[in-house]
Amino acid sequence: MNLKKWTMLTALAVSQAAVVMPAAAAPVTGASEISDQQVNATNEGAEAEATDVADVTGSIDDSADENALTSEETDTTDSTDVTDSTDSTDSTDSVEDGGQNTEDAPGNTSVTDDVYIPASANQLILYMNSAKMVQDGQVYTATQPMTVKDGVSYVAIRSLVNRVGLQFYYDTATKETVITQGAQVLRFKTDSKVYTVNGEPKQMKGPAFQQKNVFMVPLTSITQALNIPYTVDNVNKTVILDLVSKPVASFTTKPSTDIYATQTQVTYLTQSSSPRGLPIVNERWEGRQDVFQEPGTYTITYSVQDSSGQWSDPYSQTITVRPQNQPPVAMFTTDKKEYMMGEKITYTDLSTDDENRIQKREWVNNKLAFFEPGEKEISLTVTDQMGLTSTYTQTITIKNETLYEEDDFNKLFTPYGDLYEFDGSEVPQMETVPANATSGPRLLIRANSPERVFQDGIVYQEVGTGSQRILAHYVNETGRNVKMYVVATNNNMLPATINVEASGFGGPSPFATAAGKLGTMRYLQSLTDGTKRSTTVLNPGESRVILPDLSAIKMKPDEVISLLSDLNSDQPVQYTVIMVEESADPLVAFQTLPKLDKDGIHNRGTYMNADRSIEYTEEVGRKAQRIVIGDNNVDPNLIGTDGIDGSAASNAGNFGVLYKIRLTNVAPYSLITFNPRGGLYSGYAMVNNQIIAVANNSGVKAPNENSVLYRTGHMAESVEIHFTAAAGSNLPVNLLIQPLPEYKQQ
Repeated sequence: MNLKKWTMLTALAVSQAAVVMPAAAAPVTGASEISDQQVNATNEGAEAEATDVADVTGSIDDSADENALTSEETDTTDSTDVTDSTDSTDSTDSVEDGGQNTEDAPGNTSVTDDVYIPASANQLILYMNSAKMVQDGQVYTATQPMTVKDGVSYVAIRSLVNRVGLQFYYDTATKETVITQGAQVLRFKTDSKVYTVNGEPKQMKGPAFQQKNVFMVPLTSITQALNIPYTVDNVNKTVILDLVSKPVASFTTKPSTDIYATQTQVTYLTQSSSPRGLPIVNERWEGRQDVFQEPGTYTITYSVQDSSGQWSDPYSQTITVRPQNQPPVAMFTTDKKEYMMGEKITYTDLSTDDENRIQKREWVNNKLAFFEPGEKEISLTVTDQMGLTSTYTQTITIKNETLYEEDDFNKLFTPYGDLYEFDGSEVPQMETVPANATSGPRLLIRANSPERVFQDGIVYQEVGTGSQRILAHYVNETGRNVKMYVVATNNNMLPATINVEASGFGGPSPFATAAGKLGTMRYLQSLTDGTKRSTTVLNPGESRVILPDLSAIKMKPDEVISLLSDLNSDQPVQYTVIMVEESADPLVAFQTLPKLDKDGIHNRGTYMNADRSIEYTEEVGRKAQRIVIGDNNVDPNLIGTDGIDGSAASNAGNFGVLYKIRLTNVAPYSLITFNPRGGLYSGYAMVNNQIIAVANNSGVKAPNENSVLYRTGHMAESVEIHFTAAAGSNLPVNLLIQPLPEYKQQ
């Protein structure tokens, strides 16, 4: 070896010792990012030495078999020969070309304390302005030195990934370098300051770049995304990464509450993961019992171990075990033991439960009155939250005497929202209340055809301004999960403001009447409490999803939705009602979806004057009278056009019309009931601001069932009824107003 080479090698060894020799370190722990100013200051303090190390180590051929730098090898290696004979650019493939860049394997010689800082277990030491990395007592050479560029510290991504134990690949489709650790996925692009963590964009301090065909990224982008703690040692010019990553354990119990000693089978649902993606190989429980024998408070602790031998921190939950649940006790009384036929019976439920948590009551034969003499057995079964039951039975006597006939009794005592049977053939002979109807200027957009939707598409589209109402009622027949949306588009040169005034949504449900009934109830409720009011401002050219209740829940196959909403806009707004696959972006999809044809059976169309007011000031209730709704005779259909194909449309049944009926002089002791004439009806009406079911727990059948809405007392009253037909039900319907029978003393 000539004198020149020996002098250079000696200088190299001295400079390395100066860089890494242990000293009075001043470590700085990084919370989320390394201070690049600290690194710069350190680099400037030993610029010559660090540059020499970077030059020599950076030029080592990445395809070499042995690259561990030890003091012995430094003494015997001719650095000039290595530099002259090795082209690091040639041996390092571009990451974007799918090259297999790997740092060299370590040598067999351990690092000596007088040259290198020994790395503790689970630590990785990076040297500033150097390609050297120390891990578990071995030295590794990165494909490029740790580099500062524009004040940002960069590392060779492949070299760091291999040492930290991450997964790495190049996505040729997106031209992204991808790092994964367990469920964490990081994606980088050359010359971009933005990278993504599980799809969420993050900002780096500097853009990723290629250095001698090696992909370089800011070190802090890795440490921050993967929560790798580190320490900056400015004295020794190192960054120390702590790679200890404990697995994480947790669990839930089912049930989470209401656990009873000796009675409840507890199921433990475990969750565990390793931040490094290592398999979980062992678990440990403390205090676990599947059935607790005694009441009290118990602490359950769960830990897991990964394949590296690391145990998680213990995860604990405190469980309260209740004493054994006692069954409820069913009990009721009647106000008397003997009754006349047609005499009202009052039942008082006296059932109890040790936790006051009776979930269900089931009566048998608890009629309001009986109309045949004899012994009548009535029973009540109550069920608590644990499914334990109790039944109580009582017998009463019905005497062979009559207080009320059945029809008179039903008129007098049937509760609001309940129904009774009568002779419906008499209804067409009743006098029609000669009220005058006036219409309000509300535009009705009725979207109900094709009612059964077999493919993704636009089911209705219309432009509206001012006061509007949208009715949508559809069945998912696509055979897969879908969602429905109303997309509002402003095609004007000015902003458009949409105010939602009231809205009701029902479903998804397998039953059309159930969806329509619930949607109507919620719509009427929102008229009174204003809970659905909202404002949306659309900029020119902007589209936005409105009425979010419609799309909040996916529709499974054969399920039905029903929506009724009142809106007001100060500019013309285009409304597009669509059905799409559940994961589709509606604002993208609606622009290319086909407009579906109507089915020829159900109704769609746009209609003016959808608020209809009926006011009658003369006395009603002295004789049997009726108000007819939705018959296309006394109450004619709204006439309009189909918003998609422009054809003429007639609103059969006047679904979507809000009827505001005001009877200013209803006679004392009058009965108001709801009688369907077109078929089964299930919905709600609002009477004097009280929402009344039509009928409770069922629908009302035409023509011989009557649902009670209201009774006046001993004085004349003004009665106001708000009614809109529930989608899924049948029209026409009649509101009957008739005198009550005389009350009798009992």
